[in-house]
Amino acid sequence: MKRIKTGITVIDEITGGFRTNRCMLLTGDAGSGKTIFGLHFALNSCKQGLNTVYVTTEEDADDLHTQAESFNWDLDEYMEKGLIRFVELAGIRARLIEAELSIDIDTMKGNFSKILQNIPDDTDVVVIDSLGSYTAKLTPYEFRDRFDHLVYELKQKNITSLVIIDSATSNEFNELALFSVYGAIKLMKRENPYTGRRERVMDIVKMRSTRTPTQFMTYEIDSNGINIISGFQK
Repeated sequence: MKRIKTGITVIDEITGGFRTNRCMLLTGDAGSGKTIFGLHFALNSCKQGLNTVYVTTEEDADDLHTQAESFNWDLDEYMEKGLIRFVELAGIRARLIEAELSIDIDTMKGNFSKILQNIPDDTDVVVIDSLGSYTAKLTPYEFRDRFDHLVYELKQKNITSLVIIDSATSNEFNELALFSVYGAIKLMKRENPYTGRRERVMDIVKMRSTRTPTQFMTYEIDSNGINIISGFQK
């Protein structure tokens, strides 16, 4: 069973990495580090020589570069080698919304195909950050159909994928999405009842054919990115 290392040491020690040619779901609260996790995985995929695409639906690539630089991650090196490409859909989404408002039709409704159309054929790994921008106005049945199709098409293209959704979308569609993906990780912020301090915790909700911990793992975002500091036992 081939796997791709995430670059987050403890996760790789627990799981061996993400299964190739499968879809992983990442959900989390605002400020929990979802984009940092996505960049972590994308960068480490490049280190393993894999053609990686980062699809951003809300931020500009420049903003992602700024985040990467804050951790001393050199994206330029891998861009020059052609190992990472950024697909910015925020501008396209804004133009579609403008068209929808002007002609009163739902052009944005569940338009997951726009994401697929912008993923190059030679892609090995894709990070989609985030799908929540494309789920407005969908019923649960519509979301399930479109999400299943997205996961199926990525698998047919032999692409290993990490799909990120925000907490609002997760609250509405999480149970449906879990049926379709190979694995899922949730990032949360909570108050520690013993210390009274806010902390970040990670839950590996599921990962098929993989032994995973049942307890939450506490993590920090430090100068190296995401660092799991407790809750893990070999």
